[in-house]
Amino acid sequence: MVEIKTPEQIAKMREAGLVVAAIHEATRAAAVPGATTKDLDDVARKVIADHGAKSNFLGYGGFPATICTSVNDIVVHGIPDQETVLKDGDIISIDAGAIVDGWHGDAAFTAFVGTGHAPELYELSRVTEESMWAGIAAVRKGHRLIDISKAIEGYIRRQPRPASGKYGIIEDYGGHGIGTQMHMDPHLLNYVSKKRGKGPRLGPASASRSSPW
Repeated sequence: MVEIKTPEQIAKMREAGLVVAAIHEATRAAAVPGATTKDLDDVARKVIADHGAKSNFLGYGGFPATICTSVNDIVVHGIPDQETVLKDGDIISIDAGAIVDGWHGDAAFTAFVGTGHAPELYELSRVTEESMWAGIAAVRKGHRLIDISKAIEGYIRRQPRPASGKYGIIEDYGGHGIGTQMHMDPHLLNYVSKKRGKGPRLGPASASRSSPW
C-alpha cells in the first residue's frame, strides 16, 4: 500500500533529505586516494550526529554501518571497512540515509576518486544520472508508475552505443517508496515489465526514491 503524506510530513521528509545531502557533500570531499571506506562511514556518522538525526542504515537487517560504499564493480550495498583503501582511478557509489522525527531520507551518488578515469566511465555516470532525471520528470499527478520506468529505460536505450559494448539495466534492483520506513511500496523498476502492469496512479503526496542501476 502506498503511503500518502500531508504537506507537514513532506516537510519533515525534506529535513531528512537535507541531512542526506550533507552526508553526500562531506563523504564526497573525503573520498580521496588513501582513505578507507570506514573513514567515509565515520564522516557520515558525524554528520548524522551533528544534525541530531538518526541513521536508518545502521542495524537495518543487521547492517553494521551508516552508509553503503560500493567500489568499482560492486553494484550496491557494499559494507565499509578498514581494509578497503580508495585508490586513484577508483569509482565509488555512496548510499546514505537519515531519519528526522520518524521520517526517512535515502539517496546515493557516484564519486570519482582522484584522476585518470577512462572517458567511458564518465559517460556511464552521465547516462545513469540523466536517466534518473528523466524518471523524475515523469513524476506527475495522474501518471502511473510505469511512466517513470518507461522514461528511465527510454532515455538509456536512446543513448549512442559506447565503444566498449552497450548500456544495460540491472533488473535485480530498483527504486522504492519511502516515508515512515526506508523501503516501502511501490517498488519502482528501471525498465518496463509487462508482468508488473501499469502500477498505481501517482498522487500529489506520495514519495519514492528513483534508483537507476
